[in-house]
Amino acid sequence: MTTIYFMRHSEALKYNNINNNDSLQLQNEKWILSKNGEEIAKEKSNLEELKSFDVVYSSNYVRAIATAKYFTDDKINIDERFGERKFGIKSFDELPTDFGQRQFNDYNYKIGNGESLNEVLKREEAALIDILNKHKDKNILIVGHSTALAALFSKWCKTYYDQPYTFNDKEFFDGKWKPCETFKIEFDNNNLININNIK
Repeated sequence: MTTIYFMRHSEALKYNNINNNDSLQLQNEKWILSKNGEEIAKEKSNLEELKSFDVVYSSNYVRAIATAKYFTDDKINIDERFGERKFGIKSFDELPTDFGQRQFNDYNYKIGNGESLNEVLKREEAALIDILNKHKDKNILIVGHSTALAALFSKWCKTYYDQPYTFNDKEFFDGKWKPCETFKIEFDNNNLININNIK
């Protein structure tokens, strides 16, 4: 039995760009945790169930790495395939107001040079398979992002933009992603057999 805990990063610090030539994608990747976000992650790491992992993975986003550091004394494995969905635009002003809802209604929908949720699902699933094959029967933490994780969960569950998620017709998550939202997923020979939301 291989157990993977998927965790959304903790609360990020709000910022206001005065003069920043970084692309929107790079700005997104550099986004750091707030002081409160650091405290939330630290508090979460004190849960008995989350104190001992054989291996810890994170997306390459700063806020995910900053969250993952609370759950290991050794090292963090960075895999950019667990990164958030890429918007593919130069400014958030270009983003349609119903963008999130449209992506969940149509997993092939994307704008600019961004990603569809099907593309996100494909890269995250490939990363997950690599981890399951490499760390069989281990206890693993993966820190990522809400939309990207929702896309991955859609492989096994019914996921929505703003409604509860279900697995085998049983609700396991209210659909409201909070900082450090965590899910315990158990695999038997790479087949998902159970999923729980850890509070």
